Amino acid sequence: MIRVKICGITRVEDALAAADAGVDAIGLVFVQPSRRCITLTQAAAICARLPPFVSRVGLFMDQPADQVRTCLNEVRLDWLQFHGSESEAFCAQFGRPWIKAIAMADADREWLRHQHADALLLDSHASGELGGSGQVFDWDRVPALNRPWILAGGLNPDNVAEACRKLRPAGVDVSSGVEIRPGIKDGKLIKRFVEAIKHG
Repeated sequence: MIRVKICGITRVEDALAAADAGVDAIGLVFVQPSRRCITLTQAAAICARLPPFVSRVGLFMDQPADQVRTCLNEVRLDWLQFHGSESEAFCAQFGRPWIKAIAMADADREWLRHQHADALLLDSHASGELGGSGQVFDWDRVPALNRPWILAGGLNPDNVAEACRKLRPAGVDVSSGVEIRPGIKDGKLIKRFVEAIKHG
């Protein structure tokens, strides 16, 4: 079964809609100036309402270690996801499994630098960007990785089944593809997205 993460959650009701649809994880963005960035208070409230077995993933990009630790002290995160130029040593220091996002728009075998990441996420954004643009990258550029990996970038209920059939990722990550507007999810789109994977 392909795992599903709904990223850029900003409201409790959207987190609950994702959980009701059967997703495996939600993503909480702590990066300014992302339009999906939330406060620690908002994030803590969202996490407190989630049912068991829905993982909470915190997104960071080139932020100081103290800022990441402050977030971990106040928000119950299960995973960390890094989108910047963070080193493996930086990502591994927080005692949580971590995901390294690879910017496929200009990646040059970048995945080779992160052999010890708990997971790699291939996204369509360029280096120094967070993602959530709704743009699809050229799927033929996906490298032959000898490990489970996550597909992101421009996924939506209409193309995710094809992506899963063609690429067979271990997981998929969607944000703008299930939104009404940045940060505001649509419960019906989330359900369609999950159903497309199940029946695709």
